[in-house]
Amino acid sequence: MQVKFGTDGWRAIIAKDYTFDNLKLATLATAEYFLSLPNRHQGVCVGYDTRFMSAEFARYTAEILSSKGLRVFLSDSFVPTPAISLYCRDNRLAGGIMITASHNPPIYNGFKIKDSYGGSALPESIAVIEKNLERIDQLSPVEPRENLIETTDIKSCYTDYLKAHIDLDAIRDSQFKIAHNAMYGAGQDIITRLLDESMVNCYHCTRNPGFGGINPEPAPSCIEDFIDFFGEVKTDVGIINDGDADRIGMLDEAGSFVDSHKLFAIILKYLVEEKGLRGEIAKTFALTDVIDRICEKNGLLLHLLPVGFKYVSRLMTTNDILMGGEESGGIGITSYLPERDGIFIGLLVLEMMSKKKKTLSGLVQELFDEYGAFYYKRLDLHLDEQKKHAITGRAAQGKLKHIAGCPVTGFDGLDGYKYHFEGGWLLIRPSGTEPVLRLYCEANSEKKVDSALRFAARLA
Repeated sequence: MQVKFGTDGWRAIIAKDYTFDNLKLATLATAEYFLSLPNRHQGVCVGYDTRFMSAEFARYTAEILSSKGLRVFLSDSFVPTPAISLYCRDNRLAGGIMITASHNPPIYNGFKIKDSYGGSALPESIAVIEKNLERIDQLSPVEPRENLIETTDIKSCYTDYLKAHIDLDAIRDSQFKIAHNAMYGAGQDIITRLLDESMVNCYHCTRNPGFGGINPEPAPSCIEDFIDFFGEVKTDVGIINDGDADRIGMLDEAGSFVDSHKLFAIILKYLVEEKGLRGEIAKTFALTDVIDRICEKNGLLLHLLPVGFKYVSRLMTTNDILMGGEESGGIGITSYLPERDGIFIGLLVLEMMSKKKKTLSGLVQELFDEYGAFYYKRLDLHLDEQKKHAITGRAAQGKLKHIAGCPVTGFDGLDGYKYHFEGGWLLIRPSGTEPVLRLYCEANSEKKVDSALRFAARLA
């Protein structure tokens, strides 16, 4: 099939598989789904990121949707993905489409589908769209209805919502010096809109569809130049967002990377212990085990889910979920939006820092003091199919007895192959959106993490 949906939409290499013809197929199949919904008359919205041709792909998507009789609110500029989710929910639309490949390499573009509740399309919705794909006629003519396409300032709706949900005055009063790395993505200019420009040092906040030759992902391997910049401008905290700004990583005042595992944990600790909030917690398979310990201590029900924020979003609509997250920088708080949002989470951490009068490293140390230190890394292996199958074949058996010299204490095959060992865990899992094999590891020492990843890479 020319269009195949992964963990969060369809992504493909531009001009190879991501073409106007295939975009037409994906959009027609999605339009049929939207037309089957009771709120179809409310219309749909379309947004896009800063990638090559994203604006043109978005315009074409809007034209196809209009040709099917759907009213379309087309963003007048690039926007973060959560802005599209928010616009869907607050305007009770049938859904939305975001043209983005998120954190994938620059040669990719993509197609994220949002449901009316304000989050990623649920698996059953995607199943309907995939079924629709089987009967779409690629040669069917498209006759746009321009009167149904309304160019809309979706970004301002999003920033207004952030103003209502973050104590920006507290952040301003703290007089933090903030560095924001938008990674050339759709999150650029949002933080400067919300805070005094004198507080924010912007980095990679311009349009560059090549992303400077890196993946726009808030991961240590992609931000070495930003760490250098951070040290030069002498700021207090750094916020790093991916290409469509729904994910986050941060730097503390020393320029040390703070991953989403630690961010999820310190926010959860703050919401429960400082604000007295309650609710269930949802985490995906590759997120830190410290969440389990926080939940156990505070009597919170924890849901363990497959990789992909769509599984978290589903529970946010059916259960009393306080907070949900995934390993790759996606964190969501249901009372704000049943969706991950890297800008919101970054600002929330700044609010925490200002109200607790602590540095980011101080918040992390507070977490370590209570629950013990933990370290995490992910290794992406670009392998031929033979080696990939060799590694996954051995891992899938669940029979490994030791991981880098540490005795194995358990095995879980919920999504990929996860081995628990003394002091940590190792997960081996093929990516759902890229041709790579991902190795994830968390342990109580960096040395143990590195040893376990090396061990896994040699399983072939």
